[in-house]
Amino acid sequence: MTRASLDKQPHEVASMFDDVAERYDLTNDVLSLGQTRLWRREVARAVDAGPAQKVLDLAAGTATSSLPFTRTGAYVVPCDFSTGMLRVGKQRNPWLPFTAGDATRLPFRDDVFDAVTVSFGLRNVHDTDAALQELYRVTKPGGRVVICEFSHPTWAPLRTVYSEYLMRALPPVARGVSSNPDAYVYLAESIRAWPDQPALAQRLLKSGWSKVAWRNLTGGIVALHRGFKQG
Repeated sequence: MTRASLDKQPHEVASMFDDVAERYDLTNDVLSLGQTRLWRREVARAVDAGPAQKVLDLAAGTATSSLPFTRTGAYVVPCDFSTGMLRVGKQRNPWLPFTAGDATRLPFRDDVFDAVTVSFGLRNVHDTDAALQELYRVTKPGGRVVICEFSHPTWAPLRTVYSEYLMRALPPVARGVSSNPDAYVYLAESIRAWPDQPALAQRLLKSGWSKVAWRNLTGGIVALHRGFKQG
């Protein structure tokens, strides 16, 4: 892993996601061996959106992650900085209110959403702390945040196997199914460089969130972090 490969500018990351938009959901299913569907179900349970509640789904991509919330009767806003992703999502689900937005400068008023959530996108934001603070700003007092992100397996043998898969197996598999396999080299490196579960919890606390906790999925390959905005 090289530091330079991770130091992409926001417009470079957006362009990368534009390039993979058409086959992004299919590629994720293949690379995760179908686990993404399980993880998204767990996110929906954690967010626990109710009828008429407002939910911000940040880094929503094509809105695959947003659809479970709509089934509860919630009003969901899929937001992403990749216009390519939004374009594909709008073609598939034209009734959703897709919104282009920078996670560090969200285009929403203060105290708007009952819940905010990010699935597998926070690590691609140039300034993680600014994004967490923005999510806090647009959340209503008493509201909640749920972050689903790749993390660090807690069992050492699994951690070793997983690391090897990311850097050796993932790029060749991506070449077979993705429109831009080089993007998945970057994504694999960003997963390895991402903070572990306690470190992300501390960043949430420093951004103002309270009652922060996390739950590991698939042995810690993925972690669900949750926090609340005090009323």
